[in-house]
Amino acid sequence: MAGYLVSDTRKVTTHRFFEMKQKGEKISMLTSYDYTTAGIVDSAGVDAVLIGDSASNVMAGNHTTLPITVDQMIYHARSVVRAVKRALVICDMPFGSYQASCTDGVKNAIRIMKESGCDALKLEGGVEIIDTVKRILDAGIPVMGHLGLTPQSINKFGTYAVRAKEEAEAQKLISDAIALAEVGCFGVVLEKVPATLASQVTAEVKCPTIGIGAGGGTDGQVLVISDMLGMTQGFSPRFLRRYADLNNVMTNAIGRYVEDVKTGDFPNETESY
Repeated sequence: MAGYLVSDTRKVTTHRFFEMKQKGEKISMLTSYDYTTAGIVDSAGVDAVLIGDSASNVMAGNHTTLPITVDQMIYHARSVVRAVKRALVICDMPFGSYQASCTDGVKNAIRIMKESGCDALKLEGGVEIIDTVKRILDAGIPVMGHLGLTPQSINKFGTYAVRAKEEAEAQKLISDAIALAEVGCFGVVLEKVPATLASQVTAEVKCPTIGIGAGGGTDGQVLVISDMLGMTQGFSPRFLRRYADLNNVMTNAIGRYVEDVKTGDFPNETESY
């Protein structure tokens, strides 16, 4: 019934993100990768739907986000866009689609927007990719930044541990966030950074911040849908709150179906033509 908490049924835009920050209204964001799930997420009142490159993990079974391609991201994004009526739809640019050059980044950004119909894109990185971010923005495409733990750089980090605990990295994160906001990003995701640092960044940048493992001081929160619904197993970071146990619900339902088929109970006469 959470959708009933949302009285404003207007389409969420990047401008609305800034309005929500100014009003102190928290922004809710969840990932989705398919039409059916995205429709449920949107109708429940979520402000933004992220087609995350986490699809590489939860949809394709890869160990990291690195293998997923532009074509695959477009497929997932197109499916989500068809279902969403209200939420802002943001698509991750996958690893390799913007790191090599500004030209590659702009070309792939335009392609994703044209072929998926999404509202905005998200890129990982700070000042290192600021020229690419600016070029994409200059092309008329809204961009959300992503700092802290950036999964596309997992081989560089070598760990999924909390980032920016040391002063030098913390100062760089602040500088990166300010640079992304000043160049025109409509939001910045802060992943797995100390809560005090995330709060400081939130206070210093004009654009909204969206946290995942960054405490409650950010302007909004994002979680992976399959994690928060309890579909995944063996992944229990401190920041994850499970709102359901769909793994158990689905396993029991499928088990009952198998039993009914084996025993001949399904279909019965009323379920037959």
